[in-house]
Amino acid sequence: MLDIQLLRKDAAHVAKRLAARGFQFNTKRFEELEAERKRIQIRKDQELKAEKNKLAKMIGQLRAAGHGPDDPEIGELMGKSVGLSAEEKKLEGEWQILQAEINDFLMGVPNLPHESVAPGKDETANVEVSRWGTPRSLDFPVRDHVDLGEGLGQLDFAAAVKITGSRFSVMKGPLARLHRALAQFMLDLHTTEHGYTEVYVPYLVNADSMRGTGQLPKFEEDLFKVPFGLEDPTPDEMKEIEHRAQFIGVRQKHFYLIPTAEVPVTNLLRDEIVAADALPLKFVAHTPCFRSEAGSYGRDTRGMIRQHQFDKVELVQMVKPEDSYAALESLTGHAETILQKLGLPYRKMALCSGDMGFSAAKTYDLEVWLPAQNTYREISSCSNFEAFQARRMQARFRVGQGKPELLHTLNGSGLAVGRTLVAILENYQNADGSVTVPEALRPWMGGQALLTAA
Repeated sequence: MLDIQLLRKDAAHVAKRLAARGFQFNTKRFEELEAERKRIQIRKDQELKAEKNKLAKMIGQLRAAGHGPDDPEIGELMGKSVGLSAEEKKLEGEWQILQAEINDFLMGVPNLPHESVAPGKDETANVEVSRWGTPRSLDFPVRDHVDLGEGLGQLDFAAAVKITGSRFSVMKGPLARLHRALAQFMLDLHTTEHGYTEVYVPYLVNADSMRGTGQLPKFEEDLFKVPFGLEDPTPDEMKEIEHRAQFIGVRQKHFYLIPTAEVPVTNLLRDEIVAADALPLKFVAHTPCFRSEAGSYGRDTRGMIRQHQFDKVELVQMVKPEDSYAALESLTGHAETILQKLGLPYRKMALCSGDMGFSAAKTYDLEVWLPAQNTYREISSCSNFEAFQARRMQARFRVGQGKPELLHTLNGSGLAVGRTLVAILENYQNADGSVTVPEALRPWMGGQALLTAA
């Protein structure tokens, strides 16, 4: 969420910066809300208070002059005071409603792009920062990961369709082990070499957690909801739902399946104040991720590139504001290390203003080389959100006994496990359909060096 003081200071300038990312800020609506806020605030906190004080003083003067409680003049003044109290109560109700409207308005406004972000409408304006590795020249017909996995007898999309539906997969035998090995390899590297603390978090979260990181209200259609109770419960069923809600400490109709571990991990600090000397906080989590892919109809329908369920190892950092851009570089570097150790060619892209996510101030995408597509595809997205998420979550830090300040939050994939598996299958394929296991992964594969058909 943007700082409302920034909007109050210069809404036109904010609107101009937001336009660079393709968002049309409703300046008129904001000014209407602000005008109403000022009207209520002045009336409630200044005018009514002054009028009530004036009446109280007049009543006190009359009583000091010997007028009794039944005096008509005192009665008239008391009646006016009661009327002012009633107006004050009414205004307080209007104030609460208005604050909710302002909050809803701000919840729909994306973050401001950092000054270093290139302007642009879409991915064609993204800027290549660097490349690592040279794509392997294959002197035999290139297979994609689907043909390779199915040829090994270890990747089964038909079984997934039977069990669940499209955009799911079943892995078997050594391929399933390779998928698990990748996640363990990433976790071990990030915890032992990069200083992250591993956390295990829920895969179901409440609406407050989704709002905290910016998934709600903007991206609700992309999320999977899990009903907490029944749509039309009987009185007895309602009692059971209320009992369960009380037991786990929530009262809501449904949970959300996490689209990324960013949501539960970042929300660990929601409504918390941490000591400045505890920063930076660095967490890593391996979780499944669930996305409806509502906006990607017809895209990447073949294989594992874009699925409803996939695994990811997520990196999250919470830092002081002055450290966040250095942290973005180091976090991105940690994700790059995984690709380098696996020997996977990739390029680093700085996203333009129009291609960044809703909450991001600056984003790097890492794109891995896929021989079957003859192109680079995203495998990690690393972003600095500055105080945007922290303001929504009230995640703060304190220096000594000073006033709490908002943290800066960052996260990135380190890496998307399924897409890394895809990249290994395609980059390490052999002419006979077997796949060489990258040397760095072999300790997690019990020394196995080759995937072959059973």
